[in-house]
This record gives sequence, structure tokens and C-alpha cells, in this order.
Amino acid sequence: MTHTKTKRWIVDFVLLAAIWGASFLFMRVASREMGPLPAAGLRVTVAALFLLPILLFKGLGGALRQHWKLTFAVGVLNSAIPFVCFTYALLSITTGLSAILNATVPLFGALIAWGWLKDRPSGSRMLGLAVGFVGVAMLACLLACLCYGAAASVAKRYMAGLPSLVSATGSQIGASIALIPLTLLYWPNHAPSLQGWSAVVVLGVVCTGLAYILYFRLIERAGPARALAVTFAIPAFAVFYGVLLLGESITLWMVICALVIIAGTTLSTGLIKLGAPTKA
Repeated sequence: MTHTKTKRWIVDFVLLAAIWGASFLFMRVASREMGPLPAAGLRVTVAALFLLPILLFKGLGGALRQHWKLTFAVGVLNSAIPFVCFTYALLSITTGLSAILNATVPLFGALIAWGWLKDRPSGSRMLGLAVGFVGVAMLACLLACLCYGAAASVAKRYMAGLPSLVSATGSQIGASIALIPLTLLYWPNHAPSLQGWSAVVVLGVVCTGLAYILYFRLIERAGPARALAVTFAIPAFAVFYGVLLLGESITLWMVICALVIIAGTTLSTGLIKLGAPTKA
């Protein structure tokens, strides 16, 4: 991997971690205002409505029609199910804790990629994944993370070469189709506040629409293992936002877990390698 390409995926990596770190804050606000299912359903619907005109403007409608079944299915696995899981969880846990739980994603992703795609990680990356697991196994939230991990391998296996805008748009349309009936069924009896609607719009446009363009581009540039490792870095941003904006507290336990997770991130992404350097 050249220096320029490495620099590009690192920029995408950090930006995506910052955006998704904020998503836990907005999910918490939206789920408390509207309920978990409507919050998740509106999030993906707003994202789909934001992305579809851009996709059509860029002349990628044909690519979406050709690959709609695959991208829609990935959307259910990578957005619909995980978003519902986390909006439910955020009714009772803090944004920082939920982001730490989310850091189990790369562990599932690496194991699935190893078993399915035969993408065996190097010694340093295996150690990094093990270290990351130690940091998050104490606080494990598995279903959403398993879905994320599986979806990354599906995207790499079947969607390689597909423009990230097509993958992002199709996945959000698929997630919307899956969640709209549940959104209507569980719509709250009270009128959501402006704060609730604002949280949903930011979730849909920034934390989902723009974020998934970055995410699928990161899979193409750096591979699914490195793309999923972004979730190791998300807790730092989520905890910061939670403390600054929601008055949440940082415990010593969370700091220890975060330090271990950061160590796992640098090793599992290949930013730091153990042993003698190899020639490019």
C-alpha cells in the first residue's frame, strides 16, 4: 500500500470514527423522544432520501437497479438490525458504554473474514484483535456487532468494485423497507419535539448517509478488517461527546478498557507492526 493510499484511508478512518462516535448521542436523544423502532426507521429513511437524489444525479441509477437485491440485503444486516439493537440499548445505558460495546465489531468481522474469505490476519493483527477483545469482552453486546461483522465480509465478497454511493444508497433503502412497517406500528402517541426530529435528521444525513459512503470506501481502500477496526476508535469520541453534551461521567474502568482498545486498534489495523519490518 503506497503512502498516499495509506494517508487517504487513515483520514477516512478518523473522520468516520468521529461521525459514528456522535451517532450514539443522537440515537439516545431520538430513541427517548420517539421510541427505538421509529428512531431507527426514520434514521435509515432520512439517509435513503438524502442519498438517492445524489446517486441519480451522478448517473448511478442503473448500477443500483442491477445490484438492488444485494445492497438491500446488506442494508438489513448492516443498518436495520444493528440500529434497532442500539436504540433499544441506549434507553438504559450511556452513550460511552454503548460505543465501548460496539467495539466488539472488528473481532467478529476478522473471524468471519478469516473463516469465510480465507483472509488470515498477520501475527500482529491477530494479537491486536486479541488485545481488543480483552478490552471489550468485559462489556459485550453481541447481536448488532455480529451483524456488522458479517455485513462487512458480504460487502467485500460480493460488492467489490461497486461505487460506495451505490452500496450506501441501496443499503439504506433496504433498511428503510424493512423498518418502515415497524416504525408506523410503534409510532409514539405524543408528538416528538424539535430536538427529537433534529436528532433523527443528523443521524440520517451525517451519521448514516455520509458515514456509509465513507465506510464502503474504506472497505475498498483498506479492506474489511481495517474498516471494522474503526469501531475500536469510536468510544473515545462517543465518551467525549457524552461528557461534554450529556453530562455523563468517565469511570476508571472505561479508561482502562479504552486504553486496551486503542492498543488493539493500532495493531489490528497494521498501523503498528511487531517484529522486523517487511519490504513493500
